[in-house]
Amino acid sequence: MAGNSETGRETGGEALVRALLEEGTEHIFCLPGESYLAVLDALHDVADRIKLITCRHEGGAANMAEAAGKLPVNGIMRPGICFVTRGPGATHASIGVHTALQNSTPMILFIGQVPRPHLGREAFQEIDYRQMFTGVAKHVMQVEDAARMAEAVHEAFAIALSGRPGPVVVALPEDMLRETCDVTPPRGPTVRETRAPGQADVAAVLEALKTAERPLAILGGPGWSDAGMAAAAKFLEANEIPAAVAFRSQDLIDNRHGCYAGDLGFTVNGALVARLRDADVILALGTRLGEITTGGYEYLTAPRPDQRLIHIHAGAGELGRVYEAEVSVHADPGAFASAIAGENLGRADDWRDWRQAARADYETWLKPHPVPGPVQLGEIVEWLNQRLPEDAIITNGAGNYTGWLHRNYQYKAPHTQLAPKSGAMGYGVPAAVAAKIIQPGRTVVCFAGDGCFLMTGQELATAVRYGAAVIFLVFNNAMYGTIRMHQERDYPGRVSGTDLTNPDFVAYAEAFGANGVRVTQTQEFAPAFEKALTAALPTLIEIAVDAEAITTGATLSGIRGS
Repeated sequence: MAGNSETGRETGGEALVRALLEEGTEHIFCLPGESYLAVLDALHDVADRIKLITCRHEGGAANMAEAAGKLPVNGIMRPGICFVTRGPGATHASIGVHTALQNSTPMILFIGQVPRPHLGREAFQEIDYRQMFTGVAKHVMQVEDAARMAEAVHEAFAIALSGRPGPVVVALPEDMLRETCDVTPPRGPTVRETRAPGQADVAAVLEALKTAERPLAILGGPGWSDAGMAAAAKFLEANEIPAAVAFRSQDLIDNRHGCYAGDLGFTVNGALVARLRDADVILALGTRLGEITTGGYEYLTAPRPDQRLIHIHAGAGELGRVYEAEVSVHADPGAFASAIAGENLGRADDWRDWRQAARADYETWLKPHPVPGPVQLGEIVEWLNQRLPEDAIITNGAGNYTGWLHRNYQYKAPHTQLAPKSGAMGYGVPAAVAAKIIQPGRTVVCFAGDGCFLMTGQELATAVRYGAAVIFLVFNNAMYGTIRMHQERDYPGRVSGTDLTNPDFVAYAEAFGANGVRVTQTQEFAPAFEKALTAALPTLIEIAVDAEAITTGATLSGIRGS
């Protein structure tokens, strides 16, 4: 960067950008701010090496960075990078940090901070980020010496990637970014160390599994390599063990695989829940066994489940945190799966009927269920399931509309599901934009409810600016559907606060320079989508949904009891 080779000196901002380059950073998502102008200036000199994506809201930028942390580049996991300014910028971005925490996603949020002489005086937009983000981020730090900038950046990468990955927050005082320091020797990229299981751990797990009469695997969590996912499928198939997946972890195994039994999410198959309760040994491979996956800690009773539990997780702190397991192993799930891929427990004949029944339950559940109205969402998702490329990336936020996606779509390849385990609305739009920018050759489809979409809909401007031809599906039922469902169940007929007045979504999309189309009949969807697939611009397809079609298997009036 400018002047460094001649003087051997650089600013804190230049040191930061140099460290990001050493870490292999290719994309940064940001909202510009005067608190980190020195970083923006340094990025100007490396625009050919780092693509700076300017977003329209800090929540969108942080969610884009979170999504980026889920998409390996050349098979290598790298944290998603986000820059925001102090105060309001940081508070807006906090939603992406929380999502990264609950998704176990490596991410680094850099925040411009007030100058060091002003710290502690409640200066303009000042926040103590170590207090604010404690409990939300995996780690929080503030760099107060430009000479230690490279050290801090590499430490942030190491923490974000290690063990159970997660978000790191780095505060950057404005004056520190402008001061100069000696150029530090290059360090190279941080490599995530894979924690492999010991032989005794593998032996203990296999021995416990051998004694099972009705084994069930639950796949989830971070630390999976593509090879590890393939190894898990191989082991399950060889031993006729059915596998469920944790909440929003459906892309860990090809859903067409004979061992796949469904997902443990909000739209859960009752037959799968019954099978989970009836299992005698649970192989929890990578999953935290969180609240949604365990049905509020009821499918597996905490702290001691009725089923014998084998728990493998990349984060040592997750073992024994909620559940007491018969066998606990601190290891990356992909590494563990690779260690057992070739093992034959000799029980396949005993477990085959159990596995086949689990698969049959899933295939029955997969079939679309008719709902009120001229638009059949199950049929639309079933059509997408057949039409989309196997590596298509599907994103979504939160809301009842996701039920059709989770129930009727089959994920077929790794890294194809970008969804918030935090249950945050507004995630799908920025996640889709980031995915299309990072991997432009892949088809990217965003599922969003009308309420969900308008939380981050302004990022259509970002999609248009950077040529991200995402296909946005907006399911419009003119209400906050999930909340209405609970409202009608608990307070029938007393509607309050859940109705919405929406814009003309087609005109909204066109105002940004994107394409827009409205679908009011099931048969209108396929031609609209086919046209969107070949478009050079983003396309928003608004889908009119009957208010009665509140879930994949219930109507609003049925829930109300009228």
